[in-house]
Amino acid sequence: MKTKRFDPKKDYPLASRRSDLVRTLTGKGFQDINLENVVSGKIDAQEIRIGPETLELQAQVAEKHGRPQLALNFRRAAELTRIPDEEVLKIYNALRPVRSTKEELLIMAKEIEKKYRAKINAAFIREAVKVYEKRGLLRKE
Repeated sequence: MKTKRFDPKKDYPLASRRSDLVRTLTGKGFQDINLENVVSGKIDAQEIRIGPETLELQAQVAEKHGRPQLALNFRRAAELTRIPDEEVLKIYNALRPVRSTKEELLIMAKEIEKKYRAKINAAFIREAVKVYEKRGLLRKE
């Protein structure tokens, strides 16, 4: 079976127009996400998390509708799906004002870029370092 080509302008909203493209983080299709499967235990909370491919499609839709910042946010979220929850919380806490040194944040950025291929999020952390530096929001070593 050949899948028809994705058109970000015509195929939005994905759930109703192209549900065949919507996948969870574990690869389940949109049609598998229903109350019956949840109640019976066929799917659990981990299996209903959005997958990076679906977030990329949403990014394409946002771009096609002239919303580049929203597209970037979807791509940042897609990268975050590859990072364990504990690590995401660690990043969140490290980015709070006066919680981390410049060096700690730069190491974190390098680590997530290398380990999880999270280039957009690494760039976000590096940008935060510059802003925090200007505003005096880095922890003193």
